[in-house]
Amino acid sequence: MTQLIVDDRSIALDKDGYLVNLDDWDEAVAAALAQQETLNLSAEHWEILRLLRAFYSEFQLSPANRPLIKYAALKLGPAKGNSLHLNRLFNGTPAKLAAKLAGLPKPTNCL
Repeated sequence: MTQLIVDDRSIALDKDGYLVNLDDWDEAVAAALAQQETLNLSAEHWEILRLLRAFYSEFQLSPANRPLIKYAALKLGPAKGNSLHLNRLFNGTPAKLAAKLAGLPKPTNCL
């Protein structure tokens, strides 16, 4: 297990870099995780991260790519709910990377 230091807090991460305790998440933690991935979070990123957290709150699981795309299309419209948009934002691995940055567990059917 590794640690992420954010604002003098030590945040436990699993071997894949996901939060051990989902309650440790806040926007500062998301920004620190994004920095580890060499990603600068824009308003578009935050929109998807908040959407993912809402999905998790509703269904108690992190979506794989296809359900994430469908949910984003339903909630944000087809311009933002498509694989090209999500792949561009999250370096070609939207379900895994977005879940990590949103402080959620790794999607179960992602390698």
